[in-house]
Amino acid sequence: MNKGATGTVRGIAAAVPVALFAAVAGTALHRQTLLIAGVDVYWGTAAALLLLASLQLLLGAWSRSLLPTAIAGIVCYATIGFLSAGGAGKALIVADAPGNVWVYGSAGVTLVMLLWCLRYRRPPRR
Repeated sequence: MNKGATGTVRGIAAAVPVALFAAVAGTALHRQTLLIAGVDVYWGTAAALLLLASLQLLLGAWSRSLLPTAIAGIVCYATIGFLSAGGAGKALIVADAPGNVWVYGSAGVTLVMLLWCLRYRRPPRR
């Protein structure tokens, strides 16, 4: 196996557990609130999306490839979808404002991180 293929396999192997961690930790975090002047402020959703973005940025900078960032986004989104499809009374992600922002925001964050990680790609070989 050549050096480029080894790096790609290593990046994908690192992306899957990172994505599973981000999905589970973000799901646990997305409903956290802070009561300010009688208003619930959902800070957990922003923290969960920031966690996902920072892990994707770390993967992109470490592997110098877009593939691990994309794999992490896809696996995280699929895991979030699995956690939200638990059925009546069993879903971990409810279809309300913080739940929707977490589900659809993870896809948006992935697109933004893919664009951001374009700068870390390896230059083409001559």
